[in-house]
Amino acid sequence: MTDYSIFPKINATLNGCSALLLVTGRVLIARGQKAAHRAVMLTALGTSTLFLVSYLYYHYHVGSVHFRGTAWSRPVYFTILISHTILAAVIVPMVIITLNRALRGRFDRHRAIARWTFPLWLYVSVTGVVVYLMLYQLFA
Repeated sequence: MTDYSIFPKINATLNGCSALLLVTGRVLIARGQKAAHRAVMLTALGTSTLFLVSYLYYHYHVGSVHFRGTAWSRPVYFTILISHTILAAVIVPMVIITLNRALRGRFDRHRAIARWTFPLWLYVSVTGVVVYLMLYQLFA
């Protein structure tokens, strides 16, 4: 029997790295460092893609994991989880559109959607780590 227990830690690490890369990319573009911004944002995309592949692989083999918290933690957890899940589905096409506009040099249109993509993608990455902590560390 294969041990899949390392996957939640890998997934949380990938989400955390994505969040740090997103913030770094935002700082770089604010400073006008376009080449560095591009490299960091492509790395964030790669990290998020690795997360998604790892997440799907893990849950394909393990199934769903039930939250064990009680009292106040349940509504907090499920509020975070529901918002995270909905926005995770929404962010995928937004990232693709944002990336497509940047790669085609349509920077005016890229900026217009990136203003929405950045905070949502950051929220999804950070809440992914919070879900991990609540599910596998705090209430396990």
